[in-house]
Amino acid sequence: MHHLQTSEKEMLRKEHGGQENKDASDEILYKIDIPANRYDMLCLEGIARALNIFNRTIKVPQYKVANMTGKQPLQLTIKSETALVRPFAVAAVLRGINFDSARYSSFIDLQDKLHQNLCRQRSLVAIGTHDLATLKAPFTYEALPPGKINFVPLKQKKSFNAKELMQYYLDNDPKLRKFVPIIHDSIVYPVILDANRTVCSMPPIINGAHSAINLDTKDVFIEVTATDLTKAQIVLNTVCTMFCEYCSTPFEVEPVEVVDAFGHRKLYPDLSSREMVVPEDLINKGIGVQLETAQMADLLSRMQLQAQAVPGSQVRVLVPVTRSDVLHACDVMEDVAIAYGYNNVGLSVPATVTMGKELPLNQLVELLRVECAMCGFTEILTWALCSRSENFEYLRRQDDGNTAVSIGNPATAEFEVCRTSLLQGALKTLGANKDLALPIKLFELSDVVLLAPDKEVGSKNQRQLVAVHCSKDSGFEVIHGLLNRVMEILGIPLRQGNVGQEDPNNRKLARLYPDGGYCWRPSNDTHDAYFSGRQADIFLQASSSSSSSQQAEVRIGRFGVIHPEVLSKFDIPFPVSAVELNIEPFCYDQFYQALPTHLAMTDDMDMQTLQ
Repeated sequence: MHHLQTSEKEMLRKEHGGQENKDASDEILYKIDIPANRYDMLCLEGIARALNIFNRTIKVPQYKVANMTGKQPLQLTIKSETALVRPFAVAAVLRGINFDSARYSSFIDLQDKLHQNLCRQRSLVAIGTHDLATLKAPFTYEALPPGKINFVPLKQKKSFNAKELMQYYLDNDPKLRKFVPIIHDSIVYPVILDANRTVCSMPPIINGAHSAINLDTKDVFIEVTATDLTKAQIVLNTVCTMFCEYCSTPFEVEPVEVVDAFGHRKLYPDLSSREMVVPEDLINKGIGVQLETAQMADLLSRMQLQAQAVPGSQVRVLVPVTRSDVLHACDVMEDVAIAYGYNNVGLSVPATVTMGKELPLNQLVELLRVECAMCGFTEILTWALCSRSENFEYLRRQDDGNTAVSIGNPATAEFEVCRTSLLQGALKTLGANKDLALPIKLFELSDVVLLAPDKEVGSKNQRQLVAVHCSKDSGFEVIHGLLNRVMEILGIPLRQGNVGQEDPNNRKLARLYPDGGYCWRPSNDTHDAYFSGRQADIFLQASSSSSSSQQAEVRIGRFGVIHPEVLSKFDIPFPVSAVELNIEPFCYDQFYQALPTHLAMTDDMDMQTLQ
């Protein structure tokens, strides 16, 4: 947590370029930066409670759910049709709450702050608070056609149906306008109703005016609807725990029974603590100190975590419901470090001496970027993810299921697989910029991702170069010239024809290419992005003095004229030529000894074999 002392006059002076505002106040204000994961410190109550616990002024509160033995809890029933729009809902009641002006403002402000970050502008979670005295239980959470939802919304005097209300906010309310698209196109809108069919709220847009809370409200009904149940519970727990200290029984929350679409019943909120056991060694090594488990437990108590030393040099930690940010042992270690004080951690010289340097492959890429730019090509940077159709169908390539890495549960159809080629990104860029002056010459040096069962993660990255030329003619000679130039600056000799004769101008290429080099041969592949008969494969041959497995030619790329069907898919009206090749085989030192291309490789790996 970091704070900055300022004033209204100082803030206005900075906003207006140094001009003084005589009417502004000199009263000292504190701007406090809160870590993004500390939802319990998004209101004054949470900050004050955390500071008092840290300074040992108060103890960690014991949050509890009211005992409902012999009582019937309020009930919220979720209808099955809500699965079409926002499937989850949880609820709770704050009984006998005592609001004043400051507390009421803080209560509203906390909801706004949660909506901004954890709730992702209400797209994931929406909060509704109501004066329970104006409503009648049980409640239902339904999804109805917009025309069947009629109510007076908050801060309005007349009744709207949902369709009219959405249009009204689009036209007149800049604050609520940004939330309208969340459900605008849905065939049904979510709505919370009481036993009298009174509309409590239409999440995530607005609450009803009928149940609006005010300073005289004593019982607050809190409902939270969401597309993510976990986040809904975190939001409900945060709102309840921050303000339950103002209830008639401090730190006690009345539960609500939620009946889901399958008839399962559960009481919310769940205010129980979670238990974690963390090794002493992990904490000490992570921070760089030597603390006893008893000291760690004492420090954690200042961070609202109840802890005690247990046998085996471990610390048992009870994580309260307010600390949803504590997910792993490293989070406990961080809290120990914060309570101990980062400035109190002694400085030490690392035991290992290392020297960082740029990965050789990245050095090569930077040099190639400069050369391609000097050849008149403009660099582009495209997405590493693309749709399956762009990666295969648009390029006239077959999807055999063994090439591309698929994304599980993709958020959009545009990002279904990891690209296996840079070509579709370059062509997509051409299609989006076809109105530019011709010729258009683009290149990209980036990674593609290929399935690799022999790798630990099942896939591998491969650095490739793609260049495209778009003009009124194909510009095949321009792409051919770029290929020759790239090979020239890489020091790879041109083999004449198919017989492997060495170029006399490039002799004594040590170890890797003493007798090898590159060549191209016509290709008639009818299932590729290039026009049949106007394409060529690029081959590379290693040293003939190496083992037989290293003498074989390796296909490293292809260049040619792009097929008209491919141009049509990417909406390109002019002929295009392109080249794409794998540049990793060219990553070597001045003696032509191969260098590591990825961090996983080590010096003792055999880098002589071209992959």
